[in-house]
Amino acid sequence: MTKTRKPLLKYRRVVIKIGSALLVDRATGLKKAWLDAMCADIARLKAKGVEVLVVSSGAIALGRTVLNLPAGALKLEESQAAAAVGQIALARAWSESLSTDAIVAGQVLLTLGDTEERRRYLNARATINQLLKLGAVPIINENDTVATTEIRYGDNDRLAARVATMVGADLLVLLSDIDGLYTAPPHLDPNARFLETIAEITPEIEAMAGGAASELSRGGMRTKIDAGKIATTAGCAMIIASGKPNHPLAAIEDGARSSWFAPSGSPVTARKTWIAGQLLPAGTLAVDAGAEEALRSGKSLLPAGVRDVTGSFSRGDTIAIHGTSGREIARGLAGYDADEARQIAGKKSAEIAAILGYAGRAAMVHRDDMVMTGKRAEAEGSRKDEVHA
Repeated sequence: MTKTRKPLLKYRRVVIKIGSALLVDRATGLKKAWLDAMCADIARLKAKGVEVLVVSSGAIALGRTVLNLPAGALKLEESQAAAAVGQIALARAWSESLSTDAIVAGQVLLTLGDTEERRRYLNARATINQLLKLGAVPIINENDTVATTEIRYGDNDRLAARVATMVGADLLVLLSDIDGLYTAPPHLDPNARFLETIAEITPEIEAMAGGAASELSRGGMRTKIDAGKIATTAGCAMIIASGKPNHPLAAIEDGARSSWFAPSGSPVTARKTWIAGQLLPAGTLAVDAGAEEALRSGKSLLPAGVRDVTGSFSRGDTIAIHGTSGREIARGLAGYDADEARQIAGKKSAEIAAILGYAGRAAMVHRDDMVMTGKRAEAEGSRKDEVHA
């Protein structure tokens, strides 16, 4: 997997995420001239054989303008009503602008469950892939008319990353009102240093993330770094760039400032990509130093190495695995329900049958159902024998 940045036209499949503030002006509504220029950029990419998907924010922002809702935070039902109106207006705007270059737009509205539940994930992927096969440009957004606080992405950065990994894209472009990653929020720290190339998302890189900058946008640098972790783990490069100028994609091609995140040199399989990108793990397993080292060597997680179990989860649910530092180092599918996991945590595999009353699995999380998500994750790919404590 290349660690060198290449022109947009050299990528095979590109997902472009567009922030609300780029598309919608709080006072006047849709920024049609900007959208037309953006669609001209997309047409240029498609003419060169690049498949393009768009994750477009702006439904709520556009709907609240159409409905003349006051500035400030909206109640849940007001947001859902604004989305219902805005989604129609947004889809029409994209369809009209793309049709100038004889490009067909296809609307796809996703909820959190569409990417977190395996069957729905596969169905969504099939629909999007068929749209691409037919030459259409999928215009994707979260379905804010039905999403609630508990079952929503809440930002389109991470949704875009999930879409990128879902369809096997090799580049994710996040366009917003900031031109890339800085060592500190530049509006707060005049000495903040711009980072053009990020070879790996380390804890130090994560610590640089700031908060949201606009009332129209729910995302901030924090969510962009989260998106980067999801995308790069799957072998997808990511660019953070300003979308403020007209023709923002052409601007990136012409050398405009932007931050490029290198894809992992050892991307995980499609199934493990789905596991790694889960946003809401059902529980957490804390492991000791010996187990942490075993996981980094590509081994399964055995009960003996588990120090603590938190959360309420069932066998097959996605759970996070935390190392001795307290940071997440891996995610995987639970081999046991939470209650059973608590009973056998810290015990030798040979003791499981006596404790549970049946001969359970040797592994708490099997290596085939696990992906390393922390630093040095590339070590996950090795296939050594399990070590039973």
